[in-house]
Amino acid sequence: MPTRSRKTPLVMPTPHPPLHPFDQIHGVETSGLIAAGNLTTGHPNDAHVTAYYGVAPSILRTLIELWRKTKPPHPISRYTFIDIGAGKGRAMLVASELPFHQVIGIELNPTLADTAQLNLEHWRNSHAADATAQPLAPIRLLEQDALTFDFPRAPTVVFLFHPFEAPVLKLLLRRIETQFANRPGASPPALDLLYVNSECRTVLDRHPAFTRLFLGPVAMSPEDHVADLAAIAQQKDYGSTGDEECAIYRYTGRSK
Repeated sequence: MPTRSRKTPLVMPTPHPPLHPFDQIHGVETSGLIAAGNLTTGHPNDAHVTAYYGVAPSILRTLIELWRKTKPPHPISRYTFIDIGAGKGRAMLVASELPFHQVIGIELNPTLADTAQLNLEHWRNSHAADATAQPLAPIRLLEQDALTFDFPRAPTVVFLFHPFEAPVLKLLLRRIETQFANRPGASPPALDLLYVNSECRTVLDRHPAFTRLFLGPVAMSPEDHVADLAAIAQQKDYGSTGDEECAIYRYTGRSK
């Protein structure tokens, strides 16, 4: 019987991540889980970056409702929503459907930023073409290091979906406090922080200039949970409980 020659091992293509229902409905691409090791940019803080994963739309909408129940000092129409570590832009798109003054995304990784920009352009165009769509808040993406971002003087909501670990979070809080501490006015400027998957919340809990307003699990919708399970089905290091631990903080300044 003739011997068979050795063949080159067959390499199967990497399957595309299942599309989240949000992407299927709106024609954008915010799905998938990208490990931190695949998001390096050569930046000194690469070691503290976490994985990319789009926030469940239902969690973000619920968290914003919880924030509004904390009685912020200004109406939502005066607040700028800032997504730190915007990734592919899903949180920005969801937030833009609410009556914020404006929505800004900050993303360091150029590949993610390119994807987010394409999503934003499609989002704007599809809403402009739909006569029944609600008007969007002004929305823009900045490809830059969040630690170099100049925060607006307007009331601000900072959104974090655990984009980095404690060392970088501490630097971000230092920048926020440096920019806000000396602004004119009898009371601290209006800045609140919404934190999903709040693994480094002790950094904020111990910070003398921030006060925690909420901590607890926020549930996904059934549709988001099914999508969550599908997205992480081939991942060994992640699980899905159908909710995320979330926290809300308010910048109150240091007591004198």
